[in-house]
Amino acid sequence: MPIISRIKPVDLTGTKNVFVSAVRFATSTGESCPPFGDELKISAQEQIEYMLGEDEDMPLVMADDEVKSVVRMGLSRIFSTFEKQLSSLVLESDIALDTAEANILQCVSDLEWMCSILPKMELMKDFVSSWAGISGGILGILADKKLESAMWGLKVKLIEVSGKALEAVGYGNVILSAPIRVQLLKSWLPYIREMKPLLDSKGTEDTSFPHKMDEDLCQSIEGAIISLVLALPSNDQADILADWMEADQVSYPDLSEAFEVWCYRTKSAKRRLAEGLRRVDNTTVSLE
Repeated sequence: MPIISRIKPVDLTGTKNVFVSAVRFATSTGESCPPFGDELKISAQEQIEYMLGEDEDMPLVMADDEVKSVVRMGLSRIFSTFEKQLSSLVLESDIALDTAEANILQCVSDLEWMCSILPKMELMKDFVSSWAGISGGILGILADKKLESAMWGLKVKLIEVSGKALEAVGYGNVILSAPIRVQLLKSWLPYIREMKPLLDSKGTEDTSFPHKMDEDLCQSIEGAIISLVLALPSNDQADILADWMEADQVSYPDLSEAFEVWCYRTKSAKRRLAEGLRRVDNTTVSLE
């Protein structure tokens, strides 16, 4: 019997079932599963990470529409829980705020974890689209007077998650329409610009203050924003750069590079336009 005829089709059912079950546990947002508590959820997340990195059958499993649907449903569950918990913050008593913050930080941690696996499944666009859609609501809640001088840890974490969304779009890993890219940038750029000096100031006043935007985070966000700005239509670039120059805080993020490139491109475009018009005029004159 020829060797090729003895080769059996790979049965992916077992691998698929394990992966789907792990995703459902890893994205669970309800009560912990007794008697294991959060250990089962953490184990499921570790199992998913292992399978995505080591299991040779996973490329075929990830292409399965049912698997993608389960992952999308899990992401939707986490987003829904996050929005509910965030909205409830302004309704909580001051005493209950610490517990509420701990719960929502766990939810944000789940979102961060999703950011680490979704690119491997080519589903990061789902995350970024959802994040862009709810960014206005997130920032509206954070602007509430009740949270003005509280929830610093949550605020930094949200900036970190936004940084991942900005990186995905800024470096071209996720392709979105220009209006959505502008919406994402105009939502988070002013907030990041406002929060960075506030966090620095609190760290200077109290050296034990634990919440800060470290150098790596600052650099990655700044680089992503510059790339994102430069990929926008020229008029949108002009609007964002004008807002940046008019702001009190222009040192971070530093968009000087984006401004210089925009100026160069604008001058070059005007020069090419003038040359084109001159050629048209010369052609017209030669025909007369």
